Amino acid sequence: MPKLIRDTATVFSHEITPELRSPVSIVFAMGQPLLFLVLFGSMLVGTGVNTGAHTGDVWQWFVPGILVMMCLMGPLSAGHSMLGELNGGQMERFLVTPLSRTSIILGRTGKDTVTLFAQAVLITTIAIPLGMRFHLSGVLATMVLLSIMAVGLSALSYALAIASHPRGNLFWIVTQMLIFPIMLLSGILLPVDAGPGWLSTVAAINPITYIVDAARALFTGDFLDASVLHGLIAATAIATLGLLLSTRAMKRGV
Repeated sequence: MPKLIRDTATVFSHEITPELRSPVSIVFAMGQPLLFLVLFGSMLVGTGVNTGAHTGDVWQWFVPGILVMMCLMGPLSAGHSMLGELNGGQMERFLVTPLSRTSIILGRTGKDTVTLFAQAVLITTIAIPLGMRFHLSGVLATMVLLSIMAVGLSALSYALAIASHPRGNLFWIVTQMLIFPIMLLSGILLPVDAGPGWLSTVAAINPITYIVDAARALFTGDFLDASVLHGLIAATAIATLGLLLSTRAMKRGV
């Protein structure tokens, strides 16, 4: 176990160093969620769309959805970097070192989670002057929930990258086909209840739906809402599945 921790810390340091040297890249990576926040969110407030929240609480309803959107777009696409390293030969140099292969996954997912956390803090900070009411403990709890989800999605992305090597077509097909349907069917931008019955049925089998609902409850400080437990279960299941699949794929060889 101490060796796994040391190896994970080594991989994490190797992966996070370029991000620290160029922090602007973290801001550029959150461009699309930021546009949705400022433009779509402002229109949502202005049009008075029924989100199930009072007018003054629309931002508290919308911002958690944007954070989940960012969690989908970032970690789920993280395998792109590994795919490039697999094709470029950099990963081979990693694999011949004494580093544990499990640590390669853990260190990378750790970097992705820290990056997402920094982006989430920036998004939340920007939302405050827009009119969002700040609930510190609820926001911190939401960050923890999203971090668990990010670990799982990032790990799944790496498993998919390994499976897609060397051509990578499978990676792009699956990620592009998954991100937007999952996002739209989880009520991130608009309430699913506003749609037809079949839409609510499909959303009910989407695990991200429960994470979105949990994040919205936490953002208002409602820790005892049943959706919080459901969201935590969904996020933990995604993290467990992702880590199992990615570590198994890494140990089998790339």
